[in-house]
This record gives sequence, structure tokens and C-alpha cells, in this order.
Amino acid sequence: MTPDAEAPRALEAPDTVSGPDDELADRAADLPVLHSEVAMHGIVWDVVRDRVDLGEAGEVTREYVRHPGAVAVAALDDQGRVCLVQQYRHPVRAYEWEIPAGLLDVDGEPPHLGAARELHEEADLVADTWHVLADYVSSPGGLDEALRIYLARDLAPVPAGERHERESEELGMPVRWVSLEQARDAFLGGRVHNATLGIAVLAALAAREQDWATLRPVDAPWHRPRA
Repeated sequence: MTPDAEAPRALEAPDTVSGPDDELADRAADLPVLHSEVAMHGIVWDVVRDRVDLGEAGEVTREYVRHPGAVAVAALDDQGRVCLVQQYRHPVRAYEWEIPAGLLDVDGEPPHLGAARELHEEADLVADTWHVLADYVSSPGGLDEALRIYLARDLAPVPAGERHERESEELGMPVRWVSLEQARDAFLGGRVHNATLGIAVLAALAAREQDWATLRPVDAPWHRPRA
């Protein structure tokens, strides 16, 4: 560097909003929506077009998929193995390994009961011990889906006469039990690609390392659009 050259400037952080004790947390916002319309009605979800007032940043028009939300279950057996199911996912043209999951499409159903229903229907399992493992939004730039992952333990099989009759993509769906480490290695190695599976496995491993101290009760607060 020449003597009269300017030293590189450090990047200035944007304005931030800190929580208690500088807690790292998202900040919910309800900016004015000046106009909203359904751009496309779908079978399961719609595409919505909103004109939003960003204040000093002006007005913008954004399209996104309106989603009812979903729940998923990381079910661990007494050996610490996680239950996986394999289902055909047409948009990505693949039979994906996943954890049991489903839409919050039953009016008035508490999310944890929806998770228990999905575990029953997709894996023929019930669980006595439930906790919230992780919450996330799957693609906030294009859809408003919020997804909650539960950790289910103390498992038992559903009696044969009470099992759900699967159909469509769920017909003949394989079920496989693998260690958390095996699932982690498959995800990080690029052999399985489902985001919910990856988040669930990594979160479960992190929680286990902390003696499950990070787990939350099944009715823990959950920020969901329009919930």
C-alpha cells in the first residue's frame, strides 16, 4: 500500500433492533398492504399479489404462495434412531427421504395434534413425549409457509386395525430407521436433500449435545402469518 493510499474501510452494520440482552431474534412486522388480490387460485394453495408500503423505501408489489403452514415430526426410538419415510415429490422429480410431515389443513386443530396425526398416518406410530424442536420459514421470499418440527419420543406402534390407509404418493411408502449421525452424514454429503429432514436432524443432534435443554413445550409460542 502506498503512503497516501486510504486504508480499507470496515463495513458498517445496518441499523439493528436488539432484544433483551442483545438477543438474536427476528422482528415481526405488519406493514400496510395497500392492495391485495389472488393472482392464481390453486388446488392446495393460492398465489397472492400484494402492494406493500415500505415507508421511506416506497411501495412495492410482491407475489407469493399463500400456504396454510405445516408440521413435521422427528420421531426417535429407544436406540436414538430417527424414523424416515420416502415419498415421491413431483416438483423435484425425486423419491425423497423425509420425516413424517403434513399441512395444517384441519380447521381448529392444534399444531401438535396435527403432528401426532401425521405420525400416525405416515409411520403407524404414536408417541407419549412431545416437544418443539425447531421452527422455520421455508422460503420467505416466495411463500409464507411456516413449519414447526416436533421431537417425538416414547414411541409405540399403531395397532394393525387402526392404521391409516395410504393412497396417492403415500401408497406403499417405505419407512426406514437410521441413526441421527447417518442421517446427518447423508444430508451434508448431498445424498438426501429435504430441508425439513436436514434441519430436524441437525437440531436434534445439537439438542442432544445439550442434554435436550433447548427443547420447548408443545404449546410454545409460534409466529405464523395469519395464525
